[in-house]
Amino acid sequence: MQLVKHPRDRLIVALDLPTVDEARSLVQTLGDEVSFYKVGLELIFSGTPGDSGLGLVSELVDNGKRVFLDAKLLDIPNTVERSVNRIAEIGATFLTIHGHDTQTLRAAVSGRGDSGLKLLAVTVLTSLASNDLDEQGINMSPADLVLRRADLAEQAGFDGVIASGHEAAAIRASTNKGFLIVTPGIRLPGSAAGDQQRIMTPDHAIAAGADHIVVGRPINAASDPRAAAATFVKHIAEAA
Repeated sequence: MQLVKHPRDRLIVALDLPTVDEARSLVQTLGDEVSFYKVGLELIFSGTPGDSGLGLVSELVDNGKRVFLDAKLLDIPNTVERSVNRIAEIGATFLTIHGHDTQTLRAAVSGRGDSGLKLLAVTVLTSLASNDLDEQGINMSPADLVLRRADLAEQAGFDGVIASGHEAAAIRASTNKGFLIVTPGIRLPGSAAGDQQRIMTPDHAIAAGADHIVVGRPINAASDPRAAAATFVKHIAEAA
């Protein structure tokens, strides 16, 4: 399946909103300006049994949108395998797994089976800096740890990784052609960083090798979300 046909398809808008109704309203506002959405943990656990975040994933897929299910799975192999198998039935395009170890990664690959689900390993969260890794007992820089986990993911049969734009060029140079790099922590020049540590502009992320950029607050908190999304698409087109 060809994932990138137009600069618009390289933008993933994060539906990091507290309710399903708010997320659905944003999707309606953005219309055909956005083709790809991220549904994360907050939204997954929102709503009611009859109108949940996971239900919204199916709704988006049925309406022709691509969905990045940012579940960040990490558990014993059996649980990961069975969870991925169930998620593959929903029709999402991307699913995230924490890329800490090979047994977890291989369990996800086994669970995915022959479905079209693309598996992405979370390398190092863009909210983390070196001192945060020190607290975890990891004596590596974020950049070095990202490369190590990208290598583990590729060897395990993953389709790509989630990584900061600061590491995108190094990942692109060290992995095979077609290995996907999806980059969060994207901000326009002069924008507030929020709780992100390793941020980058869309132009620089695309130029560094990112296949997709993930944008949340700069679009969903904008006074005109559709115009904000169009601005990001324009930056992607100019950098491509």
